Amino acid sequence: MLLQLTASPTRATETSLALPYELPELGDLAMRGVTIGPIESALHPGRGYGSPLFERGLDEALRLGATWISLTPFGRVWDLQGTGVDKTFELTFADNQRALARAIRQAHARGLRVLLVPHLWVESGQWRGELDAKTDEGWRLFAESYRKYVLEWARFAAKNRVDMLSVGVELRSWVTTTYAPSFFPILRDIRAVYPGPLTYAANWDDVEQTVILGELDVIGVNAFYPLTDKQSASDAELVQGGREVAKKVRALAELWGKPVVFNEFGYTARSDPALRPWEWPDKMSGITADARAQAAAYRGLLAGMLETPELLGGFVWRLYADPDDLSQEAEWGFSPRGRAAELVLRDAFWARWSSDRDRLARRSLFRPPALVPGLF
Repeated sequence: MLLQLTASPTRATETSLALPYELPELGDLAMRGVTIGPIESALHPGRGYGSPLFERGLDEALRLGATWISLTPFGRVWDLQGTGVDKTFELTFADNQRALARAIRQAHARGLRVLLVPHLWVESGQWRGELDAKTDEGWRLFAESYRKYVLEWARFAAKNRVDMLSVGVELRSWVTTTYAPSFFPILRDIRAVYPGPLTYAANWDDVEQTVILGELDVIGVNAFYPLTDKQSASDAELVQGGREVAKKVRALAELWGKPVVFNEFGYTARSDPALRPWEWPDKMSGITADARAQAAAYRGLLAGMLETPELLGGFVWRLYADPDDLSQEAEWGFSPRGRAAELVLRDAFWARWSSDRDRLARRSLFRPPALVPGLF
């Protein structure tokens, strides 16, 4: 059965439209999500997933208007040669899973749904999307190691009733290349142990080349899209950039016949964060903190997100397991907490989205339709 969503890509109305695909069971409302992490740190005992401080973070997410959270356990590879995945990351794997299980129970107790996103951390400091096992045999061995790693989390997700599972994050050199067919057996194995909907977090600039999307339930994008090609873009120009992103989302959904979710979205609190958002400020010089620029970038991207029925929602990157822990990033980092971007998010999360379903029954929950999120 096709679920009915709003018709207009430019204005939320009471008109409905049947999308050309079936939607997984993800609830009636758009996924207003928050990524909470990082988590597995022996240097911060009592501040990670499942802790009382993490419960404070969940309560903050609820007040923000979140309906979902994303949890991000890590496995380790030592360098880009990808000889194998070590499922232990700082704490033991068993300790991490116990903490994650507590965190999921805490989230579910508050009515929050959970996306579980197993990541790979490259110890050499390089990007996981550039993994290169060099030879066919090297890739075969890496694929088998990754299979064991992700199946551990798939079984965990089934046992703990995780609401959606990501099968990977930014594995460009694997799933956009001739080695991609080795991923399909892994997906079949995951389906055999985890009954819920599956996504994969493609990078924004390679999602169109990611050949495994047809085997997923929801197309996932780490949506660090640029909204402009010039410095000091106006707010109106950033909003137009967000609407250009929305066009790409619609085309992607139409191409694959599947809905889209932003597994990660957000911008840093620095000058011109929407110009080249993939550039991490801690590797740049002369950075100036600019909370207003961060808020303007959020507002621009969210303008398109609210208006796009093919987009099921997105997950802000990111808040922290201990809300008061300021040691995780510099003042120009990604967290919107306590900045103008938090107000933009709150305004957007409590507005109606084009991908909200059963909206007539839930009208009183939300403010009137918002074409562009602003400040309260």
